[in-house]
Amino acid sequence: MTQKNRTPDGLVIVDKPSGFTSHDVVAKMRGIARTRRVGHAGTLDPMATGVLVLGVERATKLLGHLALTEKEYLGTIRLGQTTLTDDAEGEITGSADASKVTRDAVDAGIAPLTGRIMQVPSKVSAIKINGVRSYKRARDGEEFDIPARPVTVSSFEVYDIRDAVADDGTPVLDLVVSVVCSSGTYIRALARDLGAALGVGGHLTALRRTRVGPYKLDSARTLDQLQQELTVMPIAEAATAAFPRWDVDVRRAKLLTNGVRLDMPEEYAGKGAVAVFDPEGVFLALVEEEKGKAKSLAVFG
Repeated sequence: MTQKNRTPDGLVIVDKPSGFTSHDVVAKMRGIARTRRVGHAGTLDPMATGVLVLGVERATKLLGHLALTEKEYLGTIRLGQTTLTDDAEGEITGSADASKVTRDAVDAGIAPLTGRIMQVPSKVSAIKINGVRSYKRARDGEEFDIPARPVTVSSFEVYDIRDAVADDGTPVLDLVVSVVCSSGTYIRALARDLGAALGVGGHLTALRRTRVGPYKLDSARTLDQLQQELTVMPIAEAATAAFPRWDVDVRRAKLLTNGVRLDMPEEYAGKGAVAVFDPEGVFLALVEEEKGKAKSLAVFG
């Protein structure tokens, strides 16, 4: 591939279709972008749709840092049925009449699931237990426990409650919800735990991710749209949107790219990853403050 038509470094914000794994989307993008160097920032379950952030070429080095950012979802939780996977993909494992569950009870059940909580991920998930994926152990019929882990649910709101009847005739309630949460939070685990707290069981029937960090659905493109026109957010623009920006002079820029640990202004202490730019606006590196110095996370300049 010539320099002229080389795939640009940057992020591609995909509106993932239902039925695709995150890996499926990466494989598709490799064909569209004509490069093997494609990765994603945080998986999205096959059933789910919405924002999936991909990195192309050198921007793949940003992905591990982007994966840690806050995420926002719209979803539907069905109260009255439990499933093997805690979502609509799995077989139903229990049913209970949920028609008597009140809005007050729902709000009371949500309260303990909001804030900084300890969450047990779904057994059919990609979590590794002693080196083996949890979903593989579950499909092999193993009995095992997944340890709870801390996650933060900044917001968990119910927009609508709808009466419905499941295929097996069970009266159920469908809750339309929005969730803002930290990386690593399982929305289907929230559905499971809310249903359990209300005594009727619950699972997730629909999920759409509307935001990953600063990247929202309005900047996302479907795979069909990207096939027609590959839209890549330049790496400098992506870094500016996602991280605090530190502009350095020519001397500091040269020292930084030569591996020297620069003194960092106090304003960046505790801010995590910081994007460093030279006077011409070239994105040089991601760094973080460590004992007053700039510790390099990834170099781009």
